[in-house]
Amino acid sequence: MGPDYSYITRSLAQISGVPVRAYKQGREVCRCFPVALPCDPAVLYREKLFAITDHVGYYCTPYFHYYGVLNSDDVKIIVGPTSQIMADDQSLKKLAFEADVPSDQVASFVEGMNAVNRLPVEKLLQIIFAVNHFLNGETLELSDLAISESEQNFLKSEIEQKRIAGKYAGSGAGSQLHNTLAIEEALTGIVRKGDSIALKRWLSSAPAVQGGILAGDQLRHMRNLFIVTTTLVSRAAIHGGMAENDAFSLSDAYIQRVELLADHNSILNLQYNMILEFTEQVERLRRGIRTTKLSIDVSNYVRHHLSEPISVEKMAEDFSFSRPYLSARFRQDTGQTLTDFILSEKTEEAKRLIRYTNKSLPAISAYLGFSSQSHFIRVFRKYAGSNPGEYLEKHRK
Repeated sequence: MGPDYSYITRSLAQISGVPVRAYKQGREVCRCFPVALPCDPAVLYREKLFAITDHVGYYCTPYFHYYGVLNSDDVKIIVGPTSQIMADDQSLKKLAFEADVPSDQVASFVEGMNAVNRLPVEKLLQIIFAVNHFLNGETLELSDLAISESEQNFLKSEIEQKRIAGKYAGSGAGSQLHNTLAIEEALTGIVRKGDSIALKRWLSSAPAVQGGILAGDQLRHMRNLFIVTTTLVSRAAIHGGMAENDAFSLSDAYIQRVELLADHNSILNLQYNMILEFTEQVERLRRGIRTTKLSIDVSNYVRHHLSEPISVEKMAEDFSFSRPYLSARFRQDTGQTLTDFILSEKTEEAKRLIRYTNKSLPAISAYLGFSSQSHFIRVFRKYAGSNPGEYLEKHRK
């Protein structure tokens, strides 16, 4: 009599507090979700998860959610998603949009995701290792885990990764040179200003971000260096206007991730992507506006409510201002009306969704809180210079 996979699935879910599903020859045979989710987010990553063929592996999504994978004979068990730091509600709404969760069930999806037990990936894998020992007779440790190539899936530009990695590799892995204060100030200054163009130009010619001998083991040294760099960059992003909770959560997620990378190139690629992501986050907050505390606060507010019909009245209430005062102050500080700023930010998000997802224009319009498709088209044409259909035809391949 073979293993009772239904019992194993149920036990794994009860022990971990994380959704578990089992597949036999690619077909789901059982699942146990300890939280209520109207849609399984794992459907978005099915191809990546099924590409993992080692007895134990894992996959990290662009939202820093982890899935553990266990393979035994023709059965695949997938545990997840979980994360030590769960994504904010706006990110979860975007995840729901990508997973085609019906609009009337998005709130339930976000609530369910927030209720998933939060585990560091190391703990998740250790639980799976125990089941793997029973099913496959292996005794594994974290150091034995092979890193899947899909671990680098979310990195934005493979060409640039290789170019930057080549520059970094040329600096000499065993170098004991200390960074000068000027190098640190140059990097953090660029991040603080949110100047991604200057960052790419600087990284193409600057030496690697390096420190002294932080550890005897070279891989440990690189991880430690990554952590130091992430700390510097996240603080610079906060000084540039990024909300502290957002910066600290992103920093922690990157630091968790680097601990599981087992080769130099992966760490260097991740470091480049980390610096660029923080810089682009600040760039989005400061785009097209003269920077004041109020403009940064408003930009952060809009960023966290992009998938909602943003009301100036509600925003003023949340800021404890009157509507006329908030509108006048924002225009005085930036030379732009609040309505123009909100709609231009929604248009920028619509452009990203058109280029990097396969969602339909009506779905994107609804996700961004437009009252109608015609309203979305009018706004997009005004702020993007073309209608959404033309933009889609030009940029989506």
